[in-house]
Amino acid sequence: MSQLEYFLLTRVLLQFEQRSDDIVSDISSATFSDDGSLWIGSDEMVAVERLSPIGCHSYGEHQRFLLKDYIELFDDDEIDIEGMDFRDGYLWLTGSHSTKRKKPKGKDLETDLERLATITTDLNRFILARIPVVNGELIKSCVPAEGETKTAACLQTFDERNLLFEVLKEDVHLKPFITSGIPSKDNGLDIEGLVAASNNRIFLGLRGPVLRGWAVIIEMQLTESEPGVLTLEEITDEGAKYKKHFLDLNGLGIRELCLQGEDLIILAGPTMAVEGEMEVFRWKDALNNSGENIHQQDEDNLFPLFDLPFTVGSDHAEGLALYSCWGEQNSLMIFYDSPDSSRLREDKRILVDVFQI
Repeated sequence: MSQLEYFLLTRVLLQFEQRSDDIVSDISSATFSDDGSLWIGSDEMVAVERLSPIGCHSYGEHQRFLLKDYIELFDDDEIDIEGMDFRDGYLWLTGSHSTKRKKPKGKDLETDLERLATITTDLNRFILARIPVVNGELIKSCVPAEGETKTAACLQTFDERNLLFEVLKEDVHLKPFITSGIPSKDNGLDIEGLVAASNNRIFLGLRGPVLRGWAVIIEMQLTESEPGVLTLEEITDEGAKYKKHFLDLNGLGIRELCLQGEDLIILAGPTMAVEGEMEVFRWKDALNNSGENIHQQDEDNLFPLFDLPFTVGSDHAEGLALYSCWGEQNSLMIFYDSPDSSRLREDKRILVDVFQI
């Protein structure tokens, strides 16, 4: 029995209803809220999508929520949502915080050479936010029957960036990549994973940079400094506003994270724009790490769970979420960007995979 045959449990059908875009080909992140709703993020949108369970391993009743209705954005450009999670009544999401190099179009050599030398960014990529979810709906602010008021909020922003970027650009490991403007997919700064633990504790996985084969996870503690505004709390005895964790993921960068108990499940793939295999790892007891450390692979700490099937040119795994399937509580739903045509069905429907972990 092959590794894929052992781990692949089933496929789930997602049914979208929007006809004006290609959301099925641009899924970049996903998570479930407590009411069973499936939330989908795209790297090409300024909105999040909600799907509801409509049958056996099928989700539909598609509804779109424009993020500008809940949080303040820089402009109308794409957010490049690359990480999502649900925790304590909030949907959390992050943009990539990256710059990008333009692609050649193959029409004119001189123009293509100029495009390859051009680096740009969309300011909405520098968004880290949480939005309350009530009965499957995003809410700008609400007062629960018990507990504190819940309010949509973003990490503090400045004219063109946010507080996280301002802090990281002074970091001893990340500064060379940020200040030199190295774009994403050239091993520049590129956030592609988010986990929200209790009490506004956040883990961000970096697709890049990967430092001599070591992937990076940023850990932060956030607090609401004023309504609608989050800031970084001191997270170490020395007063640091974040921690860094370095992990041996076989030279791969981080594409997404999710939390299972005290463990982090890590989706890892190539940092650069190359075709290559992707792996799923477990970092055991990640929530109880007391400080910064370098984590080598070890059966008691960090180890691979399985490789994903490899299809050249398609099925680039981008999102993952825990899912209960066929009596298996330890199941993982995997979502793909640039899906293979075999996954697509008519009328904006797509099949995603469920694996045993």
